[in-house]
Amino acid sequence: MFSYRHAFHAGNHADVLKHLIVVMLLRHLGRKEAPFWYLDTHAGAGVYALDGAWAGKNAEFDTGIARLWDRQDLPPPVADYVEQVAAFNPGGALRRYPGSPFLALRLLRERDRLRLFELHPTEIGVLRDNFGRQERAVMRRTMIYEADGFDGLKALLPPPARRGLVLIDPSYEDKRDYARALQTVKDGLERFATGCYAVWYPQVQRRESVQLPERLGRLPAKSWLHASLTVRRPVAGGLGLHGSGMFVVNPPWTMAAALQTALPWLRDVLAQDDGAAFTLEARGD
Repeated sequence: MFSYRHAFHAGNHADVLKHLIVVMLLRHLGRKEAPFWYLDTHAGAGVYALDGAWAGKNAEFDTGIARLWDRQDLPPPVADYVEQVAAFNPGGALRRYPGSPFLALRLLRERDRLRLFELHPTEIGVLRDNFGRQERAVMRRTMIYEADGFDGLKALLPPPARRGLVLIDPSYEDKRDYARALQTVKDGLERFATGCYAVWYPQVQRRESVQLPERLGRLPAKSWLHASLTVRRPVAGGLGLHGSGMFVVNPPWTMAAALQTALPWLRDVLAQDDGAAFTLEARGD
């Protein structure tokens, strides 16, 4: 279960979709004065070196964030996301890619809180080291747990602030992660019905990948949004990632309209062949 390392995939097309939406959600929560919590069930290492050996092995970022880096026609939500990534590359060259915890760190305020879970024995050490370089004020509002986020999340809901974003982002290396992601949202809604839950999933040739958003859509939530981005046709033989999706429970009501412009633009810019496509569905408020 510990063979997956996100450094091999950092900044790819799936990260673009995931982190675009995470930035949008954090921006929305930050518009109100009241504090909120950011909770990440699978935090990873936090920051990734794109010029390192792991990210450079397949250079997946070349068909993801690198395609956006020098564009001058970015739609507003995409421009905001790229600006956050650019803050980790002060020289202008694309060398580092921030994972969700560090994107959240940039957008959270002093009164907000981060709660990060990571079970991988190597990733947790790198995550702690990356956060250990931050100011003491950051560490006072951050808790890092070497634990299974699916299980550990239960004890933190509802957060004292009664406002929060939960990112559920497993590798799905173990196909049981699909069922566990669904159950985690279901349990979360029972404890914290007004929370925002963002579930990332891969588009792969596996039945569970298709079923997960369908099953999430049947949960008793007031509203939801489902966005997917496909960059190429599935490969013969069933291997490889041809796209990804984000399912957001209790999204901002403005998100669908913003994505109606961003998603077709991303489809065109990140397309690897004529199989590129996107979907956008929303229900409720």
